[in-house]
Amino acid sequence: MKLALDVMGGDHGPAVLVRGALRARRELEPAPTLRLYGEPTAIAEILRSAGESADSFEIVPTSESIEMHESPATAVRRKKDSPIVRGMQDLKAGAVDGIVSAGSTGAMVAGAMLYLGALPGVLRPAIATWFPSKAGGCVLLDVGANSDNKPEHLAQFGVMGRLFAEAVLRRENPRVGLLNIGEEASKGSELYTRAHELLGRAPVDFVGNVEGAGILAGEADVIVCDGFTGNVVLKLAESMVGYTTRLLMGRMKETVLTSFAGKLGVLLARGGLREGERRIRKDLDYAEHGGAPLMGVAGTVIISHGKSNELAIMNALRTALRFQELHTAERTQGLLGKLQGESLGA
Repeated sequence: MKLALDVMGGDHGPAVLVRGALRARRELEPAPTLRLYGEPTAIAEILRSAGESADSFEIVPTSESIEMHESPATAVRRKKDSPIVRGMQDLKAGAVDGIVSAGSTGAMVAGAMLYLGALPGVLRPAIATWFPSKAGGCVLLDVGANSDNKPEHLAQFGVMGRLFAEAVLRRENPRVGLLNIGEEASKGSELYTRAHELLGRAPVDFVGNVEGAGILAGEADVIVCDGFTGNVVLKLAESMVGYTTRLLMGRMKETVLTSFAGKLGVLLARGGLREGERRIRKDLDYAEHGGAPLMGVAGTVIISHGKSNELAIMNALRTALRFQELHTAERTQGLLGKLQGESLGA
């Protein structure tokens, strides 16, 4: 299986991305065939510095990059020699089986829609991601492909999320919940009350509305929401761990450092708190759980976090392999056909 990897995207430069490709080749089974897109001289130098031959991978030379501040729709039309565009074109042509990038999320979504298109019957694509929960994690979508949704979009997201949970979390008949401000079916805006009705007739195990606290409590395996809400939830969660631990340590110092016993207690507790923080960070770490698939497009498209390290890139490639192996796009079409049969997707 051949995958396209954009090695010019991301916050840490091409060295981290190339090393992630090398790690994937060593550790993934079966090892994917990788095609690296980027500046060839830089890639060759990184490979040599890692003790690898410059021809260890197939390299597709590119001369342009899409920056984070650029309009995604404009950039994917104008910068045709960027890794994202070249990779999408190769995926469309069948030269690769999937694409992974830690570059602009907007450009990945725009490029996928422009060059691959949506699957038949899909109204909007959705970015799905792993999210921590008491039940061992859940799927949250949409987390940013759309900021303005209709009820029919959310119903389709439920179907897409089911497939993610089956493919990545390996859950059989995953429970699908709708993120809302209350458990009652009548709660929320018209968007959410109508989505509740549609999800109740969709080919998923719909468990109803789930409040914010219910995400972490593991009340559902799939959490459906509009892209604006999902993106806010995701970014809040990413920022909470370090803040909470620092707050706890600060309060402990304020209250107990007035005595020797208090000082000793803080010293003893500090190691435990730091170990707890390390474990929680591991649970929340995007690097541990691979990239976020763009669901509903005609190809395997994986969006990695901009701060991706070697582990994150390897796991994003692992996710791409898993989605391709399970023919997720084809299964999406099949389930959406059932959804449309209930007059939900029109």
